[in-house]
Amino acid sequence: MKIFQRTQRSLFGEILDWMLTPLLLLWPVSLALTWLVAQSLADKPFDRALVYNVQTLARFVETGAGGQVRFSLSQPASELLRADDADMVYYQVLDGQGRFLSGERELPAPPAPPLPTLEDGVQLRDGEMRGLPVRIAALWVQPVDAAQPLALVQVAETREKRSVLATEIIKGVMLPQFAILPLAVLLVWMALVRGIKPLSALEARIQARRSDDLSPLDEGAVPMEVAPLVASVNGLLTRLKDSIATQKRFLADAAHQLKTPLAGLRMQADLARREGASADDLKHSLEQIGRASVRATHTVNQLLALARAESGAAALTRQPCDLAQLTVDVVREAVPRALARRVDLGYDGAEPGTPGCQVTGNATLLRELVRNLVDNAINYAPTDGGQPAIVTARVLASAHRHAPRLQVEDNGPGIAEAERELIFQPFYRALGTNVDGSGLGLPIVREIAQQHGASVRVEDTHPGQQPPGARFTVHFQADAASPEAPGTAGATGTPGLQPVPGGPSAPARGGRA
Repeated sequence: MKIFQRTQRSLFGEILDWMLTPLLLLWPVSLALTWLVAQSLADKPFDRALVYNVQTLARFVETGAGGQVRFSLSQPASELLRADDADMVYYQVLDGQGRFLSGERELPAPPAPPLPTLEDGVQLRDGEMRGLPVRIAALWVQPVDAAQPLALVQVAETREKRSVLATEIIKGVMLPQFAILPLAVLLVWMALVRGIKPLSALEARIQARRSDDLSPLDEGAVPMEVAPLVASVNGLLTRLKDSIATQKRFLADAAHQLKTPLAGLRMQADLARREGASADDLKHSLEQIGRASVRATHTVNQLLALARAESGAAALTRQPCDLAQLTVDVVREAVPRALARRVDLGYDGAEPGTPGCQVTGNATLLRELVRNLVDNAINYAPTDGGQPAIVTARVLASAHRHAPRLQVEDNGPGIAEAERELIFQPFYRALGTNVDGSGLGLPIVREIAQQHGASVRVEDTHPGQQPPGARFTVHFQADAASPEAPGTAGATGTPGLQPVPGGPSAPARGGRA
């Protein structure tokens, strides 16, 4: 268990931390660099004075009779060296053989490796004199015609003035920083407050909205960095609006479609309870109640299937499915209903397991798609006895892209060209038909097909003939097909007619939802 745990991160605090942390870390570095620069600046003017002093003393070195080196310092020059109240100035003069001539004996000699020499021949170094740090300037006096140096002149000065000047420079730089740093923190804080003000305005606009206001937020009224977030929220609002509209449409559809069968149930129940009703009347009422309950159950099932398809198949489990096997299973389940309506129902297409019949999708929704096509094809197959009613389903395996096609066809009255788009609208019924139904079969088919990246096409089974029949073809796209399909079949599928009892086997001709 964590003892110290922040329940919620603050974007304002995190940005402030990341802006102030480098500032606070760089501040000590700035002070250290300022100190080094101040030391260098403080050394330069005093080094020039020290070089001038050692050059002045070098003028007092002379060569006497017999080549003896002499150093005679005048009283004004000696007083000039002692005139500094802040620092002590020492000097030393040695001849070419290192013999002491004048000044302070304790002044350290130059190191054995020669130091870097300035343009005027003066060497500068740091040293120590009587326990005090000093700055030393050394100059070898060498005549033009001499091979050996004549004398060594050194002038040393304590570093008090240098320290005072460096301290003043540091104070002049550091003290303003103590005032600038809090001001910088304040300005950063104010800039952040102003920078996140659009977020506060966006929050206020969202809070001021009504609960039923799902209109998109204005992306142009927010900063560029927040625009993707607002766009995502707008997308969510659009999806939520569509979901609510779907739910409202479902409730309206359910209320509209259930009102008629429920009213019929109530009427038949009232007729059955009336006085003087005979046994035949009671039996007739019960039969009507049974048919109405079957219609109500079918309508409810289709409404639930439509709602499930419209809710988005992406949220459902997707897996490789054998479209041929699904179609064969649905045809077998529909055999009793086809026998009751004297319809010759059969499957003529690729055998289950044939390469190229695999699609990736939800098996439940795909089964519902095939069931609606087959059931409605049975409904619209001719039952007047003038010609045999034939309904055929088939799956055609693709030869190239592993994108199979599903076909369900019948030999019924067909669908007029002008109505082939209208039949996919909920509750639309083709004109001139007396088939019992709710008008939800084809909307369910199209919705499920769109959820699986497929398209639905309607055409005549027998163009130019009467009746022309209707063929529905569902084209699955290549990306919806399983990539694991090892091969393909011919474009017309593998012949595999699977007749059902109740009529002769028929070639594939189509079906209508």
